[in-house]
Amino acid sequence: MISIQQITEHVWLMDDSGEATGYVVTGTEQAMVIDTMNGSEDVQAVARTVTSLPLILVNTHGHPDHIGGNRFFDKAYLHPADIQLIGQFVNETDRALLPETVLTQEGDVFDLGGLHVEVFDLPGHTPGGICLLLREDRILFTGDSINRHLWMQLDGCASLETYLKALDRLAPVMERADWILHGHARGLESITLYQAMRQGVADLVNQKDMQVTESDPAYRWFGGENRMHPFDGADSVICYRPDNIWDR
Repeated sequence: MISIQQITEHVWLMDDSGEATGYVVTGTEQAMVIDTMNGSEDVQAVARTVTSLPLILVNTHGHPDHIGGNRFFDKAYLHPADIQLIGQFVNETDRALLPETVLTQEGDVFDLGGLHVEVFDLPGHTPGGICLLLREDRILFTGDSINRHLWMQLDGCASLETYLKALDRLAPVMERADWILHGHARGLESITLYQAMRQGVADLVNQKDMQVTESDPAYRWFGGENRMHPFDGADSVICYRPDNIWDR
């Protein structure tokens, strides 16, 4: 079941059974849906409970817990580097239900009427991960690219060394935002989450003789066993493969 609650003047948070979150952002002329989660029910109908404006759907990346409800829309914006994830994670029958894919990438700006949403590339968790800056409200929507349970152990994730470079490249954007809303949030997070997570990635990349990795606990998940590196308190971790820390 998807619940929805207003968290700022222009932003509603959708929670799909506690497993993923999406957002509705309302301007004066259009509204944007950011991610459709697992799609356990009609996401467009949920969005329609708070706005009657024309809807634009933008996916922060192509993982199934962020595009699962795309089938309830006519088109969806996605970075071209994540198109291949649809074929990887969505079976042929379900792919036939997906809407038209429209490409978006860094530099695109969506005008919602009084509000502007700017696209920034942040590859790492997936090749085509993006962040969306709601300029006027200084909110950065980060999908899974910046959150408190970062998955970097998946096939297709960049090395942590490469990801650190991507995070550093995005640093100037952080000066334009005060808040983060990620793909598994319960509410607004301070922009300081970026720096805390970035430091955790840097600790792994800059370690000597694997001393940090050797002290990190095991992380067991449906794909096997890897490691997890705590940052910014016990509830925040970077999950990673020890053989994918540095560029090869």
